[in-house]
Amino acid sequence: MATEKVRLTAEKATLLATLYGRALDARAPHPILADTLSLEIARRIDHDFRRTGMTRGSAAAVALRARFLDGWAREFLARHPEASVLHLGCGLDTRAHRLDPPPGVDWYDVDYPDVIELRRRLFPDRPRYTMIGSSVTDTGWLDRVPRDKPVLVVAEGLLYYLDRDGGRALLRRIAEGFASGQLLFDALHSRGLRLQKLNPPVRKAGATMRWGIDGPADLLSISPKLRCVDALSVFDLDGYDRLPGPYRLLVRVAGKMPGVRRLAAFYRLEFGA
Repeated sequence: MATEKVRLTAEKATLLATLYGRALDARAPHPILADTLSLEIARRIDHDFRRTGMTRGSAAAVALRARFLDGWAREFLARHPEASVLHLGCGLDTRAHRLDPPPGVDWYDVDYPDVIELRRRLFPDRPRYTMIGSSVTDTGWLDRVPRDKPVLVVAEGLLYYLDRDGGRALLRRIAEGFASGQLLFDALHSRGLRLQKLNPPVRKAGATMRWGIDGPADLLSISPKLRCVDALSVFDLDGYDRLPGPYRLLVRVAGKMPGVRRLAAFYRLEFGA
């Protein structure tokens, strides 16, 4: 089988860590996400994934994060089987294949041109599936998305890498440019950004996290059309009992500390009808 050499740096390089995390989970005796396509894709890439800093524990956390956002996305698509999905900063994520959305859904995977070119070489095609090579904050790409359908926006592991002004402008344009929809994403508190050097995959990639979100009020100030449906601490996810012992203990202890609980969260925002 031919393999692909990958040369990515900074924020782009983190996609290799998250891909490897899902692949490690798929190889586990009792996987959380069971993303076998990620395992297949990882095997086709000529890269020493051990250099990403991803461990069994952090791989399980990656799988839990993906599974949680997949659940929110499935709820939306069950109610809106003819929606558009904007998967921002898609990297090498297999979400469109994992969710296998209804046949009336138009799916858009958006990332930098070189990342999208890599996706084209590695991923199978799908009906009503479009890849767009662009920085997500160069919002001209949104003109390619129809305005007459509900829109679901998924941004996993993305917003903290954007600069604040660019990120807010992106969310504002989506909320005010489409009739209705939801935004699903994870975010770090500004205090959480100070701990980024303790995150091996971020440190080894040479990436920099820039945008801290300190609660729903920070997000609702972006546009009067936005409503917060859910704001959930990462420590409230189900499934931490599946982590290896030391990680499970760390989560249990940290989750009882109010200051730590606020460092990272999942948000579900809604706009329109």
